[in-house]
Amino acid sequence: MKSLGKFPDIFAAEISGQPDALRRAGEALSDQRSAVEDLRRLALGDGGVLFTGMGSSYDACYPAVNALAGRGVPCAMLDTAELLHFRLPQIRPGMLLVCVSQSGESAELVRLIERLDGPGRPTIAAVTNGSQNTLARAADIALDTRAGEEHGPSTMTFAGALAVLDAIAADSPIERAALELERLVADYEQTADDLCEWIDGRPTLALVGRGSARAAAEMGALTLKEAARFPAESLQAAQFRHGPLELAGPSLAVIVIATEPATRTLELGLAGELVAAGAAVLVVSQDGDCPDGGRSMRTGPLAGGLAAAAATVPAQLLAWRLARSRGLRPGEFAIAGKVTTRE
Repeated sequence: MKSLGKFPDIFAAEISGQPDALRRAGEALSDQRSAVEDLRRLALGDGGVLFTGMGSSYDACYPAVNALAGRGVPCAMLDTAELLHFRLPQIRPGMLLVCVSQSGESAELVRLIERLDGPGRPTIAAVTNGSQNTLARAADIALDTRAGEEHGPSTMTFAGALAVLDAIAADSPIERAALELERLVADYEQTADDLCEWIDGRPTLALVGRGSARAAAEMGALTLKEAARFPAESLQAAQFRHGPLELAGPSLAVIVIATEPATRTLELGLAGELVAAGAAVLVVSQDGDCPDGGRSMRTGPLAGGLAAAAATVPAQLLAWRLARSRGLRPGEFAIAGKVTTRE
């Protein structure tokens, strides 16, 4: 267990460790420049790209998939369990299969690699935290995020995976994102208190977003369930109008992640309607804009996966404070474990 230093628990330390995790990922990308260039070349080829993973590793794929598909690359993402048990025949020679896993030992990915070990397998790329694991050893191209040792729910490993995956499709400046994350976690206790006051005991929380913001929405909901045992739900923002909008009212809290410029106006419009219906609304956006009656948090001028890394911080801090207020030990698992080694 790492030294907690000034932090009260491991989860707070790891949330606050994300800026440096991004910097380590940036150094890793520089050191692995040849592998990154090979992966970019393959991703832009005509064989198609499929991203796969489980949990937070799957969530981290959204920005890269959207960026590549937006450039006309045949690209999709599918969780590894569905791929393994139901859709394996769609994998073909010439395809690039990008496998994302913090540990490189997740049960589904290990079994997938075993199933693909033979003639006609695709080119396999691995994105993992560390290189001494089953997935990295089996891959044709292996990228190490160097997120560092992590004990609690994914924070540093998620940020590191987003940074490495971003480099495949966009290659945005990592230091700017690290500085924005430093700002967001600088006064983490006060920010967490403010977020807890914002939700004010409401029993229902939804996180919504589109495009790369879906990574933050999905990961935020997962973190709240994992760290605080709070039943948060994530939805694509447009899907929220197709039924779940009926939940709008004083018992609902919604985190609207509006970091995608192309749909920012739509997200702000939804936020305004939710405020008018009496819901508690927090808008996470690049510039901090939000409708009257809502609250806002600013990520700064980030895009793609790096914007998603910053936009996940509010949910992490809320999860941390809710866990402590419920008498839980933030960052410690009661039923599951850090690595899921069985289906």
